[in-house]
Amino acid sequence: MVTAVFGRHYTVETTKGKLLSCVMRGKKGGLACGDQVAIKATTPGQGVIETIQPRKTLLYRSDAFKQKIIAANVSLIIIVVAAVPSYNEELINRCLVAAESQRIQAIIVLNKTDLIEPAQFAAEALSLYGSIGYPLVKVSALQNIAALKPFLKGKISVLAGQSGMGKSTLLNTLIPDAQRVTADISIALDSGCHTTTHSHLYHLDDASAIIDTPGIQAFGLHHVKNEDLAWCFIEFRPYIGNCRFHNCRHVNEPGCALMHAADNDKISSRRLVFYQKLLQN
Repeated sequence: MVTAVFGRHYTVETTKGKLLSCVMRGKKGGLACGDQVAIKATTPGQGVIETIQPRKTLLYRSDAFKQKIIAANVSLIIIVVAAVPSYNEELINRCLVAAESQRIQAIIVLNKTDLIEPAQFAAEALSLYGSIGYPLVKVSALQNIAALKPFLKGKISVLAGQSGMGKSTLLNTLIPDAQRVTADISIALDSGCHTTTHSHLYHLDDASAIIDTPGIQAFGLHHVKNEDLAWCFIEFRPYIGNCRFHNCRHVNEPGCALMHAADNDKISSRRLVFYQKLLQN
């Protein structure tokens, strides 16, 4: 299993638990933490990756020109947000779309609940996601993360979110030996500092692992087809196929079941606006 990615160099853990520093045969890249690979040992402590095994899931972001693989074979995406600095709700929606497109379970973790008043405000704004089926888990990486631990059992999880949300602090609390670098946030810029420079997989136990990734400021979804996008909003699914026109885009067409549902508070108009914005990108 690939457990760390440094550009085109990879740390691979063998089935016997030995760690090798590996490169990919030829000029191919595109490996991620969680990938299962076949390797050939070369010199002591080093090897060559011969092949990539078929993936169960692949979390990645893309634009019109390139794609960036985030993690492979994960079964849970943990979207980490906090009230300070401000989180980007569009990024949450983009991460959820990416998760649904690969049929990966997703939860939202509201960190820094020790900042009581800002955290309460954020929890109210994020309650929408709990109401449509995404668990909203409230923790303080500095004080108590007990609410998160049951979600990690038996899964390969990946931490995703902006810089400054406390992903590395959360990981250090879960796995003290990880010793991920953390940094103070910029109050003036309302942003976090980019401290995680590479992806790394850590074992929680024999059946569970967690992948820490660099902070994400943008999450392109060029790989998700427009006709599949509405399906990636889970609360839209009961209404898909009920529009007057079979090729309805749910933007301004007459007889749109989704717009009718939003007008009658059956679905969130906020989420519908996010969908329409993604459709136009």
